[in-house]
Amino acid sequence: MPPEPRQGDLFAQSPPEGTVTNEPQLALSASVLRDWQRRIQRHQAPLFAAPAGPGSVQQTQLFASTEPLERFAPLTLQPLPLSFWRWPESPHQGPAIYLVMDRPEDLSTPILLYVGETVAADRRWKGEHDCKSYLASYSEALSAVGLRGQTSIRFWGDVPRETRSRRRLEQQLIQTWLPPFNKETRERWATPFNADG
Repeated sequence: MPPEPRQGDLFAQSPPEGTVTNEPQLALSASVLRDWQRRIQRHQAPLFAAPAGPGSVQQTQLFASTEPLERFAPLTLQPLPLSFWRWPESPHQGPAIYLVMDRPEDLSTPILLYVGETVAADRRWKGEHDCKSYLASYSEALSAVGLRGQTSIRFWGDVPRETRSRRRLEQQLIQTWLPPFNKETRERWATPFNADG
């Protein structure tokens, strides 16, 4: 009986020598990665440029309160290195929405790679996290083709304390911004980094 097919890795490189695989390998290049980043940026740039407040681009959700979205201004949030969780004191505590971004050198705006929510901003990034795996693969892919990543994480603490409301806000942000590392939107960005893309 043949083995079960696995879900491909977004930024998978060629398999180790001697590995037998039925999946065709796609050539990874700087232009492929830049094109992928530009596609995301074309969608997100107007959102970064939109002023927060009534009538903003963020007010596109039907049947949902937009009040927290009216205050959402990701570029006003302090960027932290992804290793912030190793610091002796965390700069953020309590409930938060967190954003993982990259600032490609050749783009006029950053790209939002992931949106998450947590009840404990000082602890959520410790340990295992799917996004960490995607970021490691993304960073390796950039490095392999000679591109430099400028990834950071930002925390938005002006969010509902109640988990259900915070998760609803997280979903609104994911559906508006379409960050490529969130499971809800991975297929949308049909990446060239694996055969499943």
